[in-house]
Amino acid sequence: MTTPGTPRSGLRLSPFRGLRYVPERVGSLAAVTSPPYDVVVRPDGLRHLETADPYNIVRLILPQAPTPAARHRQAAETLHRWRAEGVLAADPVPALYVYEQRSGDMLQRGLIGALRLSPPEEGIVLPHEDVMPDVVEDRAALMRETAANLEPLLLTYRGGDDAGDSAGDSAGATAVIERAIQHVPLLATTTEDGFRHRLWAVTDPAELAEIDADLVLRQALIADGHHRWATYLRLRDEHATPGPWDSGLVLLVDTARYPLRVRAIHRLLHGLSVADAAAALEGSFRVRPVDGPLTKALEALAAVSEKGDNAFLLAGDGGFHLVDRPDPALLDRTVPQGLPEAWRTLDTTVLHSVLLEHVWRLPDSPEHIGYIHDTAAAVEQAERRGGTAVLMHPVREDVVRELARLGVKMPRKSTSFGPKPATGLVLRSLELG
Repeated sequence: MTTPGTPRSGLRLSPFRGLRYVPERVGSLAAVTSPPYDVVVRPDGLRHLETADPYNIVRLILPQAPTPAARHRQAAETLHRWRAEGVLAADPVPALYVYEQRSGDMLQRGLIGALRLSPPEEGIVLPHEDVMPDVVEDRAALMRETAANLEPLLLTYRGGDDAGDSAGDSAGATAVIERAIQHVPLLATTTEDGFRHRLWAVTDPAELAEIDADLVLRQALIADGHHRWATYLRLRDEHATPGPWDSGLVLLVDTARYPLRVRAIHRLLHGLSVADAAAALEGSFRVRPVDGPLTKALEALAAVSEKGDNAFLLAGDGGFHLVDRPDPALLDRTVPQGLPEAWRTLDTTVLHSVLLEHVWRLPDSPEHIGYIHDTAAAVEQAERRGGTAVLMHPVREDVVRELARLGVKMPRKSTSFGPKPATGLVLRSLELG
């Protein structure tokens, strides 16, 4: 039997006819883009994007209507109308797309294409987080109704590790990418976060074959998009006949050449004040105030976390409280046994198994716990709503990758890899194949 760390065959990335905005029909390409659906801070961020341009992509990925069925139907009708009106148009020939993001000294390049969906047991695409069934069901219903992949997942692979070559080889996917960026891009835009985005099409059969020969040696880690990946697999299983549902839209990035940033995803505890949260920890963890501002408090968190100790930062009452030194007996009693030590000592494992479940006794549901990527936004919302922000220190990518190779999933929303691809630059209609 194939183990999770031993792929039977590798990544197969196919060209497709990208569905893209027609620049003349929109205010600007930047105004119609959005972060991924689960990064949009609702409702303020959603309203901001909706008013940026009447054709902003959030009207497809986060449609607003009274019921789920109405939302999904509305998205499908909007997509059909935009195509009929010439707001969105399909490229004339199938292509793989070279995608570049740049901001300051941050540079990321990768390939957008339709990735063949492999069974989990083949170990070709490695998830590292659990998913919520209700989110998968919602995304699946949206994809069924629209018959489209509206935003690419972010997957990473190691061009220098997995096949024994170096990131500087003159052949393969990286070489094709470096040649493509010498040409005039299909589009270029700068979004309000300061990132500059450029896109090129690769259509030459020889270059497509060069990419295929390289990627077939690789396996990938899901950096962002676990729920959408689970959705892809569910929809593939619903279609017995081979066809477009056998693939899903992804962005593949070689992190040997273009390392990603790994950030934490913070928790917002609704209805639990900082005072009550801290009081419940007495006798189980050490809790002590640390000086602000936020940047200084995060430095104090990092100083403890980087020693390998479990630590969290509580905020929401105008100050900051460092939580560390958990009671070893409590950890032994509450953290599940039989899993690798790297998993048992994760901050997210301790947070969910010990703090949320046993100390604070909070159900992992949207009514009780929110997940926020932006640190300042987490603190601001906690202060405004009288809740508690639990700020996390990020997990190293090598830890994430090793656990994924072992087939061990981290608690959901353990990591935030970035930069994430902008949604709206290229879509995939399954009606086009």
